[in-house]
Amino acid sequence: MAHAFVLRRRVQFYETDAAGIVHFSTFFRYMEEAEHALWRERGLSIFPPEPTHGWPRVAASFSYQRPLRFEDEFDVRIEITKISTRSLTYGCLITCRGELVAEGGMTIVCVQRDADQTMRAAPIPEAIVARLQPAPSAGS
Repeated sequence: MAHAFVLRRRVQFYETDAAGIVHFSTFFRYMEEAEHALWRERGLSIFPPEPTHGWPRVAASFSYQRPLRFEDEFDVRIEITKISTRSLTYGCLITCRGELVAEGGMTIVCVQRDADQTMRAAPIPEAIVARLQPAPSAGS
């Protein structure tokens, strides 16, 4: 596993349904919010002011173990599980009070936009790969 990041959140009222439970689709937003925080931590932005690349999502999933409710504090742990030439795969665990709430993942691909705005798969720039690699351990 490459590099993990943990984001602490609190469930907001607008994220819940009429029963006060977080709607299943909101978990994808939590995962994406943690992804962006991971990139910022590594000195990157997934959408810088003058982007040269895009990062469409090509796969995303979650399995749910228990609900999150309004005002719950929870952690979103995201980790890069695979870096290939043109894609990144993340694993995500959402926990609340030490209990697993949901487990999921997402794959994104690197694309370049042509002048006509057509997107085509492109290799991930080495500068980005280098920053997303795990930090060297003290014993290495």
